[in-house]
Amino acid sequence: MTAQPAAVVVDHEVAEYPSGSRVWRALGRNPSFWLGSVMVVLIVAAAALAPVLAPHDPDQQFRREGLDAHGDPIGPSPGFPLGTDLLGRDELSRLLYGARSSLTVGIVANVLATLIGVIVGSVAAFAGRRVLRIGRRNGPAIRIVLPIETVLMRVTDAILSFPVLLLAIALVAIVGPSLPLVVAVIAGVLWTGVARIVHGRMLVLRESEFVTAARAVGVRTPRIVTHHVLPHLSSIIVVYATLGIASTVLFEATLSFLGVGIPLPAATWGQMISQHLGYYDTDPRLVVLPGLAIMVTILAFNLLGDALADALDPHHWR
Repeated sequence: MTAQPAAVVVDHEVAEYPSGSRVWRALGRNPSFWLGSVMVVLIVAAAALAPVLAPHDPDQQFRREGLDAHGDPIGPSPGFPLGTDLLGRDELSRLLYGARSSLTVGIVANVLATLIGVIVGSVAAFAGRRVLRIGRRNGPAIRIVLPIETVLMRVTDAILSFPVLLLAIALVAIVGPSLPLVVAVIAGVLWTGVARIVHGRMLVLRESEFVTAARAVGVRTPRIVTHHVLPHLSSIIVVYATLGIASTVLFEATLSFLGVGIPLPAATWGQMISQHLGYYDTDPRLVVLPGLAIMVTILAFNLLGDALADALDPHHWR
């Protein structure tokens, strides 16, 4: 039995998904899609080509050329297009390399969070309760009911109810900041949103006729989930993953601002803001530029995600 990717259950009804051509036409008419796409491409290209585009090494300190007579950062000049920071480092180079750090954490952590959320939500929806039988096959046995769905969803609710930022700060502070740890921490606390969405959709889909028919012909539950149910949720997952990148970029910037993110000497936008707060009154450029970089990146992925959500929403085509 094959999957039916052209339909999805919406409010206990089956709504038809638009064809690929209709989706592309809808995206083509949406200014948010084009603006978001162009911004995302430019940001990703700038991060990927940072070693080529950066005029200087981001960690190189120009104590003589990059600082004035009083030891303060200088403004934009031919040698430093966006000026320097308090250590005489080129601001443009650090912004470009900061994009690499933020996007690496944002994309990798978001992919992991989405994957964990899909797995947890799927298992919770289709595992339900499992009976564990302990004892001899033909003799007396102890029957233990394992409420897998209840346990997984209560764990999800517990993480959702806990202050996520405090949890992330505590974990990073205990173990010590590092790039892999920051990715793991962000993914470990942000998968809950995906799990709730996937679980809720699958609770409806598991009662659908095509799932009942698949079970009737002997299709095992894992195959039903991967080949028959997940295709119906692919657009939702794609949209949520795109929007989630903005959240993970902001989360990483917050951790770096608080000093528990990616450790020095790596350049990150949140760290750049934190280091230059004392210069906000005298040289706001040092705080405004990385702040604008964070804002533009979040805006770009939100625009793209919103456009995808509009084009793929079955309600829009009903």
